[in-house]
Amino acid sequence: MHEADPKHNALLNALPTTAYAPLLPHLQLTQLTPGHSLYESGEQMKYVYFPIDSIVSLLYTTQDGASAEIAMAGPEGVIGVALFMGGGSTPDRAAVQSAGRAYRLQAAVLKNEFKKNLALRELLLRYTQALFTQMAQTAVCNRHHSVRQQLCRILLSVRDRTSSDELHLTHETIAGMLGVRRESISQAARDLQDNGLINYQHGRVSVEDRVALEAAACECYSVVKREYNRLLHRPVMRCAETTWVAAKRCKP
Repeated sequence: MHEADPKHNALLNALPTTAYAPLLPHLQLTQLTPGHSLYESGEQMKYVYFPIDSIVSLLYTTQDGASAEIAMAGPEGVIGVALFMGGGSTPDRAAVQSAGRAYRLQAAVLKNEFKKNLALRELLLRYTQALFTQMAQTAVCNRHHSVRQQLCRILLSVRDRTSSDELHLTHETIAGMLGVRRESISQAARDLQDNGLINYQHGRVSVEDRVALEAAACECYSVVKREYNRLLHRPVMRCAETTWVAAKRCKP
């Protein structure tokens, strides 16, 4: 497999050259395998990860071993926001949902650049706000919407991050993400398949009718997507000044 350009990650791609260049020598391509944990709950983080063609789930696990996804990130984002937010660790765990590649960056490099690189800081903070919106909306969704609606949200979210109508997801994986019984996912998937929205076979879901799938989903999917578009599709400062005073000379 050819080596992917780091700019296949939307955040890295959005950085101006002056902000991107200091990161480039430190970016390390790594292969992510399904189920692998990038960090565990309470563990000190050593890297942040910028996915290229992989998807990572952020999960909370209870004392009795039950878990549910609070957010997901793929080529649009970064894994490890606690590092630049000052925490260094977090109660959730990051587990690879969909195999692929990511570029990782050492914690020390990220922290140093975050302090002095205004464009990077601006973009990562915008992303964090979007991520918080996704977490809040997921909490509302899990409490108030049906399993069928939640399944539609998950399928659309994964499809957006893979840019493919062929999704590699098992009922068991989805059940773990939503924190529900596998049988509930099987029933909801069967209903979507009977209505021609998807086709499911041996751990592979084909999106057959994207428009109908969006109509069947709750508003949570569109709320989160709009917020990501609003925050991340705006230009960032076209320089990497150290101070806010100096930054007045920068232009978006």
